[in-house]
Amino acid sequence: MLNSIFFNTSTSIDWKSFMLCTLVSLVLGGFVSLYYMYKTSYTKGFACTLTLLPAMVCVVIMLVNGNLGAGVATMGAFSLVRFRSVPGTAKDISCVFLTMAIGLACGMGYLGVAVLFTAMILLAGFLISSSGLFEVRKNERILKITIPEHLNYNDVFEDIFLKYTKSHELISVKTSAMGSLYKCEYQIFLNQIQLEKEMIDELRVRNGNLEISCCKIKAGKDEL
Repeated sequence: MLNSIFFNTSTSIDWKSFMLCTLVSLVLGGFVSLYYMYKTSYTKGFACTLTLLPAMVCVVIMLVNGNLGAGVATMGAFSLVRFRSVPGTAKDISCVFLTMAIGLACGMGYLGVAVLFTAMILLAGFLISSSGLFEVRKNERILKITIPEHLNYNDVFEDIFLKYTKSHELISVKTSAMGSLYKCEYQIFLNQIQLEKEMIDELRVRNGNLEISCCKIKAGKDEL
């Protein structure tokens, strides 16, 4: 099952093999597209591209198979192609590489390898997405506090952090309003999510009711 269906890669491809490889690559591309849409905000165009890309790669590989000159020319043509005009997320990139691998396997005639490989990768992806593995910690927050210049940002909130957080770290500090204000950014890990408002209220008293922002770690911005 895992052997190539092309016994002699230097000969021309018959229509039966061509249709079979193209159909299998389209079906597998559809499964990849469904996996990409799972728990992900997506566009119709990109989902459609993931479905069609394996078949396009498959046809190109079948056409240049056994022809060194055509293979070199195709490599140069592929180097000019940009699959996305903006940086994609890690899931975008992984799905594009997966569809490329499917197209290569189908184009070489290894349909069994393509099906088995796709099933293994998609199953692993679904299991990881459905489980809590690699999830951002729910109690983790990014805390941004504005304080007047006379307060020492190194220890002004130390007692409050010890009361409400398991850990805290000052990430960045920048001046604002001609140096009369400091904007501090902390990475904190709350003891209890329910006490978040109480912590913010105490911080407001300490910083003179200036601006405070407490938000979760952003997900889905893992650009490559």
